[in-house]
Amino acid sequence: MRANHSDDADAGPQVSTMPLLVRVPEVFAALMPEILGAMDSGKPKRFGKEYFLIQGDPEVLRASEVGKFVSWCLPVEHGWPCRPENMEGFVEKAAQGLAKKFGGLQPQAILIGQLDPSGPNRYFKTLASNLRGRVLQVFPTPADGWKGVEEQDPGQSTLFCLVGKEGLYCGMVSPREANGFYPGGTKYIRQTSAETISRAGAKIAEALHFLGLYQPQLPAGSKWLELGASPGGMTSELLQRGYTVTAVDRAALDARLDGAKGLKFTRADVATFVPPKGTKYDAVLSDMNGDPMGAIRQVGRLSAFLRPGGLAVFTLKTTSVDSFAGINTLEHTILAQAARDGLTMVARTHLTYNRNEFTVFFRKEG
Repeated sequence: MRANHSDDADAGPQVSTMPLLVRVPEVFAALMPEILGAMDSGKPKRFGKEYFLIQGDPEVLRASEVGKFVSWCLPVEHGWPCRPENMEGFVEKAAQGLAKKFGGLQPQAILIGQLDPSGPNRYFKTLASNLRGRVLQVFPTPADGWKGVEEQDPGQSTLFCLVGKEGLYCGMVSPREANGFYPGGTKYIRQTSAETISRAGAKIAEALHFLGLYQPQLPAGSKWLELGASPGGMTSELLQRGYTVTAVDRAALDARLDGAKGLKFTRADVATFVPPKGTKYDAVLSDMNGDPMGAIRQVGRLSAFLRPGGLAVFTLKTTSVDSFAGINTLEHTILAQAARDGLTMVARTHLTYNRNEFTVFFRKEG
């Protein structure tokens, strides 16, 4: 929504609000009263474990300190509070209602997901799939066909819908504004296989997918500097994407990475590591534990070896603070330090595979 201006000059701009379905990760449960209070949302209605229906302005929310706690945001332009599992003909009625409301607006894609994606009941996963199939049948098909999740233009409008035991909630919004390509923002990434070294591999896979909201993926052959790489979960994921990786850590990498093509491992303290003269990287990655200020200083120091416009991906660990205000203060300090080193924040978010941490993306200025 946009600010509405009153005829009374003394009144100043009046911010209009609308229903927003926001997802706040359950890991922040202890901070939820402060987070919801900072949204100025009145009395939010809770759906499942992580979703809240509030009144707000999406632009104001994204720009505020509370924005980083919202992993996904859907302006609700069509809400149908009901109990779908108890309703005969729900799929047909919902599909026809959506076609009437949104059929002439030409969304690039129609994506429908669950209000409780981690819930054990598979009924709503099946319902979402069936509903999407029927909606695609009753909507006018675009001349160039419907775009899939990975084909979406981050800046064009998609019809996103979430369905659960509380009903159906939908809106037209771009993936960038919603904070994710998928309904609810979640990209399911397999974490358990014989090749999996650690869950960090899923984290960087999701991070790179999220980055697609803001810039094209780095091409194969791009050079990464990874700080605090052990045991190598992220290293393995980067190598599988065709990147070359210089990994630095005092601890050894998993033996499965021995002799891996494109990998150069330096067993050393990150604080003492200096790349060879003339080295230039396309990206630097830090998922280091410990003091976040110490970590961002090392990222800043080594960003001198980034090419202009290069990428820095930084995990901001917040385990050292335990309050809403403390996390915000820590973020301000981290961003100020990064700015002094010529790093400009592109985006920051809480990924599905993050815990008490945020993933921050920086660009190296020329």
